[in-house]
Amino acid sequence: MLTYSFENLGGDAMYTYLYKCMRADIMSGALSKGERLPSKRTFARHLGVSTITVENAYALLQTEGYIYSEPKRGYFVSDIQKPFGSAGSPHKRDSGMETGPDYIENKRPDDNINGCVGQNNPAPEWYADFSSNQTRPENFPFSVWTKLNRQVMADQGAHLLQNPPGGGVYELRSAIAAHLRDFRDMHVSPEQIIVGAGTEYLYGMLIQLLGFDSIYAMEDPGYQKIGNIYEAHGVSCRYIELDHCGMRPELLEDSGANVIHISPSHHFPTGITMPISRRYELLGWAARAEGRYIIEDDYDSEFRMSGKPIPTLQSIDRNDQVIYINTFTKSLASTIRISYMVLPEPLLEKLRRRLGFYSCTVSNFEQYTLAAFIRDGYYEKHINRMRSSYRRKRNALLDAIAASPLADMVTISEEDAGLHFLMRVDTELEDEQIIERAAQRGIRITSLAHYYHCAGTVSEHTFVINYSNIEEERIGEAVQRLYGVF
Repeated sequence: MLTYSFENLGGDAMYTYLYKCMRADIMSGALSKGERLPSKRTFARHLGVSTITVENAYALLQTEGYIYSEPKRGYFVSDIQKPFGSAGSPHKRDSGMETGPDYIENKRPDDNINGCVGQNNPAPEWYADFSSNQTRPENFPFSVWTKLNRQVMADQGAHLLQNPPGGGVYELRSAIAAHLRDFRDMHVSPEQIIVGAGTEYLYGMLIQLLGFDSIYAMEDPGYQKIGNIYEAHGVSCRYIELDHCGMRPELLEDSGANVIHISPSHHFPTGITMPISRRYELLGWAARAEGRYIIEDDYDSEFRMSGKPIPTLQSIDRNDQVIYINTFTKSLASTIRISYMVLPEPLLEKLRRRLGFYSCTVSNFEQYTLAAFIRDGYYEKHINRMRSSYRRKRNALLDAIAASPLADMVTISEEDAGLHFLMRVDTELEDEQIIERAAQRGIRITSLAHYYHCAGTVSEHTFVINYSNIEEERIGEAVQRLYGVF
């Protein structure tokens, strides 16, 4: 039977250490595809650990697609096809480096139909807006932010008025690199990190860097603003249908695209977590031709409600073809316009040659404040507090649905990660009828159908339920009003 020693845990929890050991054995072939794993109780007894330790390790391995379960048969090792050039261990970078979606509010696609961009049109008052994921004012750490602002003004006076490097001040890039190492198991240098005011700016920079003749593949359904930004820059886009694992590789290959934009850890809006086998298929696609790149949008990885965050695609890339993008708008506030990308070393050199004249678009004041917020541990505390708060709110909403007559009409899915879930309704009403009836009751909801580019693949009667901006005391009444729609 499998045997692992727990003498050198380091800073890992026991289940995390067991998960890493088993993952390494699967990747190296020591555990072969189709091999049956010990039952949780038997394995726990053999290792001398609790059953919950094995259960959590198996759950994480299954979530990432390393193993799968069959009812009444147990757990088995998945068929993992590694691409050419990938290493056996996902923890060690080939470069020898020392191991030391600004998703603006997820609105409906037709939000700006009645107003021009930038026009101050009054927003309607909603009793409950299930389409908004804006941060509620009481959740922003105003007192800490104010204290750090004063501290930065006092300590960094001379630096605040100096022009920063194009990629951002080193203190912030260094703090982000340390956060990525500790939280996402990514070992990157501060020099690889490029800071910008929102991901729209970073997308524009990437388009110039990768060339206007590149063809971009987008997820369908997906967050439509990304495609709008690419098309506004005059580049060609292809919209690739998803299956239960994410973007379909066979359709991607036929599309002629050489750059793909994906959110593998938690797809918006479907909530799909891309399994490891599909991740390696996409890495294999990138490795088969020169000049192919994957843009990994990790927009809400901080808010996985069970287990540890899913490892990034960047952390298993061995060919320098993954560009990692993240933002602080989901974790702090949508008005904190600070995002960043991690460039592979070859692209970093290309950026310096072609676009080195660019200035950083985020003020020094904000950069030094955010750097201190991360470096001094406030960011980690804030994330932990917000994760608990959102988990409580999500549970309250799910409990309210389960306790209402609505429970007999709906099926909930993809509720374990991010700040939204899907609600499939058994009804003969058209989606637009449901949305209109809900609006008449002060409830704003968005259909999954709104996020499709190709109408032929639309999923009807499924709604994207964002809950981060809902007031907890309104949840019960909101669910009752939603039931009244039907």
